[in-house]
Amino acid sequence: MRTSIAAIALLSMTGLSAACAEGVLGADQGKLLLTAGFSTLEGTGGGGLTPWAFISGYGSERSWGANVYATDVPLRDVELRSFGGAVGALDRVEVSFARQQLEVFRGPLDKVGVSLDVVGAKVRLFGNAVYDQGSWVPQVAVGAQYKRHGGIDDFAVADVRQLGAIDKDGIDYYVSATKLSLANNFLINVTARATRANQLGLLGFGGDLQDGYTAQLETTFAYVLSRSFAIGGEYRTRPRNLSVDEEGDAWDAFMAWAPSKHFSVVGAYANIGSLLAPATNRNQDQAGAYLSVQLGF
Repeated sequence: MRTSIAAIALLSMTGLSAACAEGVLGADQGKLLLTAGFSTLEGTGGGGLTPWAFISGYGSERSWGANVYATDVPLRDVELRSFGGAVGALDRVEVSFARQQLEVFRGPLDKVGVSLDVVGAKVRLFGNAVYDQGSWVPQVAVGAQYKRHGGIDDFAVADVRQLGAIDKDGIDYYVSATKLSLANNFLINVTARATRANQLGLLGFGGDLQDGYTAQLETTFAYVLSRSFAIGGEYRTRPRNLSVDEEGDAWDAFMAWAPSKHFSVVGAYANIGSLLAPATNRNQDQAGAYLSVQLGF
């Protein structure tokens, strides 16, 4: 099932790209540099931790765009990797896919790994963050992320439900509002997410403490230093559903460089809070470097 989900997502993006290339749409790269966003850990266009209302790719409202990315986040006791891609069409619709892999490399859980596939869809509802500079109405988009758990490797517990999670798989829903001020060189994004995910879904969904959806807030502020360089930070609140995992909020401080519309890189310091602290015997936050490279088409 995990392989079929990845195949369906990649075929969907490939099919849309092929249709565009055959003349249905042309890849005009019509957006301004930096306004296609980057790739989140979940594959959706945005920052590193949170989606933005921007549609992935540099295609205008008469065109399409696509990107592939790879992200590596080596933290204190674990390493989180994510790779995937997204296709955006008509500056209106986005389809994305991501594979997340988490590996513990220190302590009692050394060499334990988990994986998660994320298939996402996003639709811009109204507003244009670039061209509506005379209005304070933001660009607004809604989206969903279907997350399929791949199991736990090299551990006595093979199923996250044995840790207290109610479900292995789940869906996040979100709405994002993004405002870009070209005159003042800043970007603000606010995302409201309905989720049951534990550690982004890497530890399943729901738990012994609570099972239902909760509303979580995610924010981004970026300052554009030049046409191709920006700095900023993100903050993402998260629920605590499992008694075995003292999950907390996540945040980062980042630098983004896009020398062209075909290449961009994001470096950051990221903190995702604690992760299975009772099992790892460490109460310190999992924090460290964040590096993401993206190729655009």
